[in-house]
Amino acid sequence: MKQDIILAGVGGQGILSIAAVIAVAAIENKLYIKQSEIHGMSQRGGDVQSHLRLSDKPIHSDLIPSGNASLIISVEPMEALRYLPWLSESGWLVTNSNPYINIPDYPPIEKIYEEIRKIRNSLIIDADKIAKDCGSPKSVNMVVLGAASPFIDIPHLSLEKAIRRMFLTKGERVVEINLKAFRNGRKNSIDQ
Repeated sequence: MKQDIILAGVGGQGILSIAAVIAVAAIENKLYIKQSEIHGMSQRGGDVQSHLRLSDKPIHSDLIPSGNASLIISVEPMEALRYLPWLSESGWLVTNSNPYINIPDYPPIEKIYEEIRKIRNSLIIDADKIAKDCGSPKSVNMVVLGAASPFIDIPHLSLEKAIRRMFLTKGERVVEINLKAFRNGRKNSIDQ
């Protein structure tokens, strides 16, 4: 088993929380993991990305070679496009449909969707709406993780267990909201 995942978004969207959940679940499944993060100007809405490599054998580099990612998980649609050179031909791209407009010349959103839809294996979900319906607009990242979970080579129940562990210090209510967001994102992905 070997899987290379690119996580992409904008500062404050919870990209590193997604990476942490996947990492905890990977360790539970006795997988090796390497991660590389680039925070950019994350406190000012800059791009944030992470290379996440999972394997049942030792991993020698934390960076994913161009064209080798089996999955791009993005919480921001334009950021998903930035990392397309890393996506393999058979890879999946899963992204939130809602833009984080932090530049004056942000392209028209329909043009971004058009480019994403050119990817054979792509999924665009309205994670903001799903998170809001779950009772927490802040849980968009867990909705996106849930939508991507069918394409991650880790049992989804292990991901749920990792979410519980990651958010337990914030109380049972926060744990349940994040689990609900994850499950609804997953259901949305499977239903499409």
